[in-house]
Parts: sequence; structure tokens; C-alpha cells
Amino acid sequence: MTPAALFAGGLAAGLVAGTASCTAVQGGLLVALTGPRACAPDGHEPGCSPGAGSPAIVATFILGRLASHALAGALLGLLGGAVRIPPAARAVLLVAAGAAVIVFAVRLIRNAGPACSPRRVRARWVPPVRWGSWTRPALLGAATILIPCGVTLSTEVVAVSSGSWLGGAAVMSGFVAGTAPAFALLGVLVRRIATTRLAVLAGAAALVAGSVTVVAGLRLGGWLPDLGAHVTTSAAQVRADGTQVITIWSTERGYRPAVAAIEAGRPAEIVFRTSGNEGCTRTLTIQGHDITLPVTGEQTVRLAPQSPGRLRYVCGMGMYVGFININQSRSPNPAAVSTGAHIP
Repeated sequence: MTPAALFAGGLAAGLVAGTASCTAVQGGLLVALTGPRACAPDGHEPGCSPGAGSPAIVATFILGRLASHALAGALLGLLGGAVRIPPAARAVLLVAAGAAVIVFAVRLIRNAGPACSPRRVRARWVPPVRWGSWTRPALLGAATILIPCGVTLSTEVVAVSSGSWLGGAAVMSGFVAGTAPAFALLGVLVRRIATTRLAVLAGAAALVAGSVTVVAGLRLGGWLPDLGAHVTTSAAQVRADGTQVITIWSTERGYRPAVAAIEAGRPAEIVFRTSGNEGCTRTLTIQGHDITLPVTGEQTVRLAPQSPGRLRYVCGMGMYVGFININQSRSPNPAAVSTGAHIP
């Protein structure tokens, strides 16, 4: 595909699928840029800060996001999946980002209230945004590449498959362009309510978003108790050659069945199926490997014989988890050879 076609594809993905998921995961960082609008040239009026939360600041955030995603896309297209962040590192970054959003949310709640009246804002000169104040929003925008949403991970796969730095940069840039209107709208809304008592509600929402992000990071890293993993809802079918087969549907609301079972000591295949799934469950991590599923279709993950225990997989955003209980074998293991790619 040409870079123009890749850009168009990324743009469509951002507009259609990335808007909701990416603003939910990364939008909390915009809370760090909110603040009351400036009221006086000297900046000494209580609660006022020059240019904080201005449209220029939000635009700088988006430009920083564009720069980091374009660079990542170029590297992915040039070097392939070797430059992708491993799941454990993504989990740590999600926890850190969620904690930062919680801190910013608490700050927003504490500073809630009309710091400057609109009449006084119009009556006085509003100082321009200083060049130095652009560093923070640009860095925060660039940092969003480190906490990708599920659609971002799918777009990164396209960047890898492009086989060129230009194609990878094009698809990632198109994706950011597609999500930019939602980020801009979010920034404007947060800025407007930051100077009103509605900031308490915004802070509460950001507090919830930060907490959800922390939990998602803990879940992605496997650092939370596996509640409900012992209740098996589906057992594997066994083919004539002894290979166990499990079919799992990847839906926008999770994996069905959520808990399945296989026997230890036998090769197994997990068939992940999708039907019009644009959600984060299209990307999943299993045994340290990232898997990207088609929007509609299926993909088979082959497993070598496993020891008794539990196999855990989680969507790329850490929101949805599935389990496969590996039970002690009750019958002799027939000789079987599993061909194709597999996860040891």
C-alpha cells in the first residue's frame, strides 16, 4: 500500500474506533494541563495562571502526540516488531500513568471554583503562552505512545507490516489525526469547567479514570488475584491426533467463555474468533506474546504440552482477562505432532 493509502487507513481507524478507546485511556493526561484562565498581567491574582489550559496548550499536547506516534510508526516500519514495548513494561507504564492522573484529579478537585470571572477576563489583558510552558504539554502528549489503547496496538501491527519507515509513519500519523478532534474537544471542555464548581465532577471522573487505568495495568501485569478463575465454563474438544481444541470468542465486552480447561501433557490449540470486533479485545497478551486478531475472522494459537496450572491471557489494555485451567491428565498422552507456529 502507498503511504497515502496507509494514512487514510489510519485516519479511518482513529475516527471510527480510536476516538473512544484512546481518549478513555490517554485523555486523563489532559487533566494535568487544565487550570484557570489568566486574569492579570502580573499573574498575582489568586487562582490564576498565565495561559494554563489554553487552546494552544492543548494543540501542543496533540502535536507532541503526533510526533511520538509518527516516530514510533517509522521505527516499526523500518525495524519491525522488535521495537514494540513488552507487556510487562506496558503494565508498569499504565500503573504510572493512572497514578499521575489520580494526582492531577485530586489537584483539580482541590482547586475547584470560579477563580476568575468571565467579565474580568475580558476586561484585562490575557498574557500569551510562554515558549517554555509548551515543554510540559508536548512531553505529556508524546508520552501517550507509552500507554497505547487497544486500537493503537492494532495500528502498530499495520505499521510493522508496511515494511517501510514512511508507510509506518503515515499510518500512525493518520491514526493520531483521526483521534485529534476528540482530544481537542476534551481539552476545551476540561478547560472550560476547570474554572467552575463543575471541576469537582471533572476531577471525580478523572479520579475514576485514573483508578481504572491503575487496575488495568495491574491486571495486564498479572499482579491482581485471579478471581473466578477456578470456575470452568468450557472444556476442550480432542481431535483424533490427540490435539485439544478450544474456541474462544473475542467480543467487545470480553472473552467467551471466560474460563476454559485443557489437560496437561497434550498439545492444544486456542481458536480465537471475532465478528465485527473493533474493541481492545482484538489485541491480547498470552504467555508474554502479543496477538492481534482480525476484526472478523479467527486466529489459532498453538500451545506445546503444558504442565498443570493456569494459563492467563489479557487484552492489550488490561481491561478484560480470560483463563485456561490446565488440569492433570486423566488418560495416557497419545503421540501427536503439532505443526505450525506455537507458544512453548
